[in-house]
Amino acid sequence: MGYKYFHIKLSSDYSEKELQRIIARKLRIRKFDYQIINKSLDARNKNKIQWQLKLLVISKEFKGDAPEIQAGLIIPHKKRNKKVIVVGSGPAGFFSAYVLQMAGFQVKILERGSEVNKRAKEIHNFETTASFHPKGNYAFGEGGAGTFSDGKLTSRSKHISVEKQFILSSYVKAGAPEEIMYLAHPHLGSDNLKRIVQVLRKEFIELGGEVLFETCFTDLKLKNSSVENFTTEAGEMEADYYVLANGHSALDTSRILIKRGVAFRTKNFAIGSRMEHPQEIINQAQWGKAQLSGVKAAEYRLTSKLQNNQSVYTFCMCPGGVIVPSAAFDKTNIVNGMSLYRRDNNFANAACVASVNLNELLNKEVSPLEAMDWLENLEHKFYDITGNFKAAACSIQDFMSGKQNGNF
Repeated sequence: MGYKYFHIKLSSDYSEKELQRIIARKLRIRKFDYQIINKSLDARNKNKIQWQLKLLVISKEFKGDAPEIQAGLIIPHKKRNKKVIVVGSGPAGFFSAYVLQMAGFQVKILERGSEVNKRAKEIHNFETTASFHPKGNYAFGEGGAGTFSDGKLTSRSKHISVEKQFILSSYVKAGAPEEIMYLAHPHLGSDNLKRIVQVLRKEFIELGGEVLFETCFTDLKLKNSSVENFTTEAGEMEADYYVLANGHSALDTSRILIKRGVAFRTKNFAIGSRMEHPQEIINQAQWGKAQLSGVKAAEYRLTSKLQNNQSVYTFCMCPGGVIVPSAAFDKTNIVNGMSLYRRDNNFANAACVASVNLNELLNKEVSPLEAMDWLENLEHKFYDITGNFKAAACSIQDFMSGKQNGNF
């Protein structure tokens, strides 16, 4: 049993049978198994847009040995009489808890928001009646903000291939499409995520873990520079170890930690707005045509470096998606992008942001608390423009010329 790595380019709408025929013909073999290692779309030549694939082909007709299987994430399990409390059920919080529970710890997840089905109803009610729910919104709840904002599986961290494979394979076992294991830009979609997070939660509980929804962390008690306990809406809780994975939006949690002496620093960040356009325009720009068989919707990424070493760039581009009101707290306004797995909405959107150095912008040394106050003040001002959760909007031309047209 031998193997070969095989690189191939195929039309955007190729079939599995076509791929198998090409493997058999090119490698001159009849019986084989294959695995897709990488898959990305090459659209540089709009007259011949193709998928680029790297395959691992295994066959008895090849000489040599079977390929070495890369060892996965090794989680040594042993019975440990140690308790862990994890705050937050987003990807960071959940997988911290999941791995620790697999390793034999007794783990409890505290999530300030609702479980996913209840959260979905509260979000629907918010969008139809503008009644904001502090424990069931786009920012807080089971699975974190990502559950209702698309589930693009990207990471800028390097040298985490084993950990990445563990996370992706966990998603696949929970019902995610297998393509996330090899696509260059893997994507789950919020419709898939609502099912996936429930399956993962059930498995975590079956391992002995515990999840407390609608249970907000409110304070911590320190003794000799160590955490003695957490205060929550359900009372005080003690553990041997504590993990805080509270995410971007929980500014109240960050303020508590600063108050208790946890070290924070002010860092540069980016701020901007969502740009929305008909998806067909993006398809035409990227593919030279309105539709491309075998591909859902075209993506893009833009960046521009300014003379002062700052930059303007797009990120979290949602092809075939929608802009959603993702306020974390009442009487604030902020938007995000979301798409379902099919990415078949008529519009695309992306965050277009500029890098911000608050020390330079405000011409003083800005503390972490001042930075959070400044950011939160902007979210309140955005709310004040309309007096509700509707997002103020204008055309890109009006934005560039500084015109206000009062569209909401």
